[in-house]
Amino acid sequence: MSKLWQKNNEVASAVEKFTIGNDQAMDQYLASYDVLGSIAHITMLSEVGLLTVDEMVQLKKALVEIHQTIQDGEFKLAPGVEDIHSQVELLLTSKLGDVGKKIHSARSRNDQVLVDIKLFLRAELIQLSASVNDFFKLLQTKSEAHKNDLLPGYTHLQLAMPSSFGLWLGAYAESLVDDMTMLHAAYNVVNKNPLGSAAGYGSSFPINRTRTTELLGFESLNFNVVYAQMGRGKAERITAMAMANIADTLAKLSMDACLFMNQNFGFIQFPDTLTTGSSIMPHKKNPDVFELIRSYCNRIKALPNEIMLMTTNLPSGYHRDLQLLKEHLFPAFSQLKTCIEMASLMIENMEVKKDLLGDTKYQYLFSVEEVNKLVNAGMPFRDAYKKIGLDIEAGKFNYTTEVNHSHEGSIGNLCTSQIADQMKIIQSKLGADKVQACLSQLLK
Repeated sequence: MSKLWQKNNEVASAVEKFTIGNDQAMDQYLASYDVLGSIAHITMLSEVGLLTVDEMVQLKKALVEIHQTIQDGEFKLAPGVEDIHSQVELLLTSKLGDVGKKIHSARSRNDQVLVDIKLFLRAELIQLSASVNDFFKLLQTKSEAHKNDLLPGYTHLQLAMPSSFGLWLGAYAESLVDDMTMLHAAYNVVNKNPLGSAAGYGSSFPINRTRTTELLGFESLNFNVVYAQMGRGKAERITAMAMANIADTLAKLSMDACLFMNQNFGFIQFPDTLTTGSSIMPHKKNPDVFELIRSYCNRIKALPNEIMLMTTNLPSGYHRDLQLLKEHLFPAFSQLKTCIEMASLMIENMEVKKDLLGDTKYQYLFSVEEVNKLVNAGMPFRDAYKKIGLDIEAGKFNYTTEVNHSHEGSIGNLCTSQIADQMKIIQSKLGADKVQACLSQLLK
């Protein structure tokens, strides 16, 4: 089958196979967004006089029908079709004849794929933010529920000071606030319109790029047409970094959970239905879910560096290297969302061990508490520190398990509502409702 770019010469089959690569599968991710970009483009073309109203109506009707087949899961690229752009144009041409060919006026496959990727990334970031927000709320709920259940705190994996399950879970909730700050930054980079930059050098047609920006619900333009093309790879890398931060939070939480489930710790447990067994050891209850979350998330943490290296030393302008960025980034969204869902399932069903710190093996967790009591009684801190240290060495250390921490963010003052307010502010800035309204209007 001929290609959009092909003239009279046939391309060697080995070259064709190699250059297309895995694009057919990856373009399935972009299918609905390619159609949305085309609807915005033809709407603008008709408004500037490059399409008649009748041509625009015919094209839009056909494109909306194609979009519906995509939503219904019935759309696939035909064998031999190079990419999503070719498939859509093929369908339009077979249905509308020469009118279908007019859809490509004033644009290139370069800016088509740019706008497709921006729309895809924007939609995925909105969905990811919702998943993160749900998990954040669960962590905060469990944090409040267990705020009075004490837990050993560690530094260097050595017993350090008293913590609590509330403090532990609340820490990961607040970590997600910072992760969402980075996600919002990625969203701001992604939410700019590259359509109309054509092959990266603009067009001599009198197109209206501000109009397509409005139609697609973008916040602004990538104004400079060369930079619009240079932004490919950069937007993906910044998005991958935002995902990597969320993945890092999940991986660390999973590592904690694996340790805390260990019988030598015995801090938390889960229903048998959420753990796995051994083929030889009948007593085993393995934390496979957390181990797989950890591994998936550590792989996602490698994505920014992978994208950085794949785009290293590329000059300005389009290069086919950029095609390969899709292959690991696109599937990573569903992997990360699945990890969040599974972490939520586990935390929702987690049981914590009560009265952990009553065991004398945790007695030295309270050494700082005893030092502070002496300081409150008037003894200089260094003298109090030395006295308690000597008591420990002499086997004369006395303590109580009472903990009274009241400052902001401590065991007794988790600041849950203040942290929740920070998350609400970030969530409100994403503008998901505006985006949905614009795209729904576009399909009418």
